[in-house]
Amino acid sequence: MSAAPVADAATGTASLAWLLIAIPLASAALLLLLGRRSDRWGHWLGVLAPIAAFVVGLVIIVQLLGAGAEDRVMDLHLYTWVPAGDLAIDAGLRIDPLSMSFVMLVTFVGSLIHIYSVAYMAHDAARRRFFAYLNLFVAAMLLLVLADSYALLFIGWEGVGLASYLLIGFWNHHLEYAVAAKKAFVMNRVGDAGLILAMAVMFTALGGVDFTTVLGGAGDAGQGVANATVLLLLLAACGKSAQFPLQAWLGDAMAGPTPVSALIHAATMVTAGVYLLVRSGPLLAAAPEATLVIALVGAVTLLFGAIVGSAKDDIKKVLAASTMSQIGYMMLGAGLGPVGFAFAIFHLITHGFFKAGMFLGAGSVMHGMDDSVDMRGFGGLSRVMRITWLTFMAGWLAILGVPPFSGFWSKDAIIETAFTGEGWEPWVLGTTALVGAGITAFYMSRLFFMTFHGRARWTSDAAEAARNARPERHPHESPALMTVPMIVLAVGSVALGWLLALGDGFAVWLEPSVGHAEHHEPVLPVAVLIGLTLVLVVIGAAIAWLRYGARPVPAEAPAGSPLTRAARQDLYQDAVNESLFMRPSQYLTRAMVFADGTVVDGFVRGIARSTAGLGSSLRRAQTGYVRSYAAMMLGGVVLALVVVLATRVSWGG
Repeated sequence: MSAAPVADAATGTASLAWLLIAIPLASAALLLLLGRRSDRWGHWLGVLAPIAAFVVGLVIIVQLLGAGAEDRVMDLHLYTWVPAGDLAIDAGLRIDPLSMSFVMLVTFVGSLIHIYSVAYMAHDAARRRFFAYLNLFVAAMLLLVLADSYALLFIGWEGVGLASYLLIGFWNHHLEYAVAAKKAFVMNRVGDAGLILAMAVMFTALGGVDFTTVLGGAGDAGQGVANATVLLLLLAACGKSAQFPLQAWLGDAMAGPTPVSALIHAATMVTAGVYLLVRSGPLLAAAPEATLVIALVGAVTLLFGAIVGSAKDDIKKVLAASTMSQIGYMMLGAGLGPVGFAFAIFHLITHGFFKAGMFLGAGSVMHGMDDSVDMRGFGGLSRVMRITWLTFMAGWLAILGVPPFSGFWSKDAIIETAFTGEGWEPWVLGTTALVGAGITAFYMSRLFFMTFHGRARWTSDAAEAARNARPERHPHESPALMTVPMIVLAVGSVALGWLLALGDGFAVWLEPSVGHAEHHEPVLPVAVLIGLTLVLVVIGAAIAWLRYGARPVPAEAPAGSPLTRAARQDLYQDAVNESLFMRPSQYLTRAMVFADGTVVDGFVRGIARSTAGLGSSLRRAQTGYVRSYAAMMLGGVVLALVVVLATRVSWGG
């Protein structure tokens, strides 16, 4: 796979690509600078910014669709950014099918989330600031996907990290929310070190960090350089996309308002790692060993997230675990080489719709249930929240991969590709992907049935609520500003998959960015794989129905098996991190503080005390009496004469 040829300069409407970033960034700056003076109308400005960016992106997409494949990759030079001798970096944007696919996802889904947030945050005193942060998030993600160099991409990379910190900890008057924001920020910095080191390797080996230089010279870099660079990029991707072993922050990130969770999981932050790896396709093609590691990390994470999601009772944390698992499928696709790149992005796009829809659906449930997230206190909500139920159902069927819903077309394509190849790899990776589909069907069906079906475990009767020690609740449907975005996303969950799959349209569209790859037949017939997947999905959903739909759900979670207890504790990921990294770091820090205070400072203080003691001793000789000074002078003269005479005698003089 080689890098696609790049047009000399962006022309036509593509030259307006800078507006995609400038509009939401300017809106964020204006809302923050105006402060409370914009409280009454600031949220509407915040909504208009991503909508305007979407319109600009749509105009550029039309130009790309009208151009030939060879003219769909363009660079837009903005200005000379770093003129530092051999390291000369220009600030510029790359407009191509890959970046514009992300632009449309970020701006369209982001606009719907902004509209939803107007009603969801209606009673929050800091709503204007919330929209400023949302706009900053969108602007940073657009910079990340449009940058034409790893250096400029890194600015957007850090920007989404900052925005996520601000939004996860938006209600930072709650200590646990502030801690969750800090946890996400710190764990992402670990991954960011990988991207910084990868850029250092690129510059040393290839002489630049822009895409044209790096991706164009990837084939000549040597396998060692390519493997090292890709592994460092994988470290960065694991941090941003919450992949093993840097996944521990994602569940805690649910501390932010629910629209933030939808934006992080569907259109911005966690998709950035997948984009980084697919954008670096020529490097991955030159590093087969490192690419296999990417596939293994994806396979481990998709099972990890699925197992964790099966034991959670917090509706948002189940969806967070589901994101971790689905991003694992995308990472698996990216690790399958050029043939999997298009399928990874395909699943990313469809996932953006059904996952955003389900997160907004969870927010609608919380809106009607006094912000409760405990599914054990839900049940029977389909009777009082019909729109939320139906739209959530579309996302549920899509993530299960039920035909013709969108997940069937995108996730099954990754499963089929995982079964291609030789040796042990297709059997291990493909079987893992299959098992993950079955577990996904179980835990997502568990969420759906516990929330919307079965006996209502809430009450609108105050006396009954008091008897059952439960709060009195009056669930109701959400307002139109919340339900309309959910309906639009539900339509995407139903129809987007087969629309993009028609005639391999989406794969052909991405070819100028990710290259053309020949598709090989899997080790099992495609029909057999589709059948196996659907059978596992039906089995997983049936088990969930028997346990959580047809039977009463206990108000308190039973003890469960050791695996269940471990899954409730996120498979002890925090305990492992604390044991391997946090505690040793604390001990090392304390040891260094002790060494600094006892050894280093002790040595310095010892010199100071010695000097002071010597001065004190010499001070006693300063008596102030003339006779003492005369006696010392006489003693000195006598000593000098003795030395002179002794020297003459020893020299024979």
